[in-house]
Amino acid sequence: VNSQKYKGFTLQRIISTLANKNDEIQNFIDTLNQTLKGVQENSSNILSELDEEFDSLYSILDEVKESMINSIKQEQARKSQELQSQLSQCNNALENSEELLEFATRSLDLKEPEEFSKVPKNQVTMASAFRLSLKPKVSDNMTHLMVDFSQERQMLQTLKFFPGKYVFPKAPEIDPVECLVADNSVTVAWRMPEEDNKIDHFILEYRKTNFDGLPRVKDERCWEIIDNIKGTEYTLSGLKFDSKYMNFRVRACNKAVAGEYSDPVTLETKALNFNLDSSSSHLNLRVEDTCVEWDPTGGKGQESKMKGKENKGSGTPSPKRTSIGSRPPAGRGSRDRFTGESYTVLGDTAIESGQHYWEVKAQKDCKSYSVGVAYKTLGKFDQLGKTNTSWCIHVNNWLQNTFAAKHNNKVKALDVTVPERIGVFCDFDGGQLSFYDASSKQLLYSFKTKFTQPVLPGFMVWCGGLSLNTGMQVPSAVRTLQKSENGMTGSASSLNNITQ
Repeated sequence: VNSQKYKGFTLQRIISTLANKNDEIQNFIDTLNQTLKGVQENSSNILSELDEEFDSLYSILDEVKESMINSIKQEQARKSQELQSQLSQCNNALENSEELLEFATRSLDLKEPEEFSKVPKNQVTMASAFRLSLKPKVSDNMTHLMVDFSQERQMLQTLKFFPGKYVFPKAPEIDPVECLVADNSVTVAWRMPEEDNKIDHFILEYRKTNFDGLPRVKDERCWEIIDNIKGTEYTLSGLKFDSKYMNFRVRACNKAVAGEYSDPVTLETKALNFNLDSSSSHLNLRVEDTCVEWDPTGGKGQESKMKGKENKGSGTPSPKRTSIGSRPPAGRGSRDRFTGESYTVLGDTAIESGQHYWEVKAQKDCKSYSVGVAYKTLGKFDQLGKTNTSWCIHVNNWLQNTFAAKHNNKVKALDVTVPERIGVFCDFDGGQLSFYDASSKQLLYSFKTKFTQPVLPGFMVWCGGLSLNTGMQVPSAVRTLQKSENGMTGSASSLNNITQ
């Protein structure tokens, strides 16, 4: 029998290991498919960008060509005009000279001296041909504008557009030891594998996950992007830790291109997350996830509507007059809910070990409310703090203002101002329940006890409402105060001799 059990246990381990391996392989296949898709998409994008870049280069060359053509045409026009003008002058002078030569020749044929003396000899001596410069005003024939791009062509052929011009930055390295997860903030630190003075900025990407180890491709949230980070670390603050882990990756960018992503890092971001359990709440409470409001008309049902005349004009009923005979409406579960004057709702997640923290904020007009913890065995007529199975602090703004700690029907008045938000710290293993001003982290009260059963966050509301903030780590300031709290008064035992 033992041998069979051992074999069964061994087989179970092998099955579990194989299942995990299959899960890893499937995740790797998804990663490969995603990478392949990325290669195809990026190649298409790069080719498109390449066309645009070369079109831009062609456009520049076309502009240079057009400018050179204009220069050549302008030079051609100027030189042609000068040569045409000189040619016209020469033709005119030559024509004039031929006429004078003919006139002079005729004059030489005159026999009479008197007739020869009358010939105007100055016309010949002043001929325009004597004043002409027989040197061309244009000494070249445009050869100085001849182009030879052999050198430029050789330069272009030797250019290496990549990787010579665009050097891709190397992938940064995230250092998990330097990363810090505290106070619902995450500081991620990284370094470059080698110095690179051309780095312009970094891009950080993160996403929440419930899986340890390498990021999974499918069934995950999208990566959130933080761009233009100038340093080598970045802090994400004000997070809600509603997942067990967060994935991080970073890439470096120069002026031209972005490099490859770093190896992803997974950091644990575990915190207590819970909602309010509407199936256990009083009928006069309207519950939705992390909010609860007093509803004087809740649970009256059809029977109350039939008795509308009796209740007409009565306004908001006193807590002692609330009906307890109504059946729960559909959708609120079959569990016995709180009833009577126990205007209570519990959280839907039990605390069985560890240290946990959450915060509560009351509406400004809330007349009465309690915040604390209770065992699951809290009776449906029981009020928080009036049994030995519940611990709370109670705020009363109706008729008189009181602020007190309650346990086992004992009351300890608190001589402090009621804060806007109350922080609740529960150390199950250490047997401690403490309440703080959530803003200043000032200690309001601390119970010392030994929890013998799992506890549930508990809340009481009358005439008003509460909102919760969960998914929170225990603040660093609260952890620091734990040692000093152990020496302070205000333990549960101090309530034993104080009656309500």
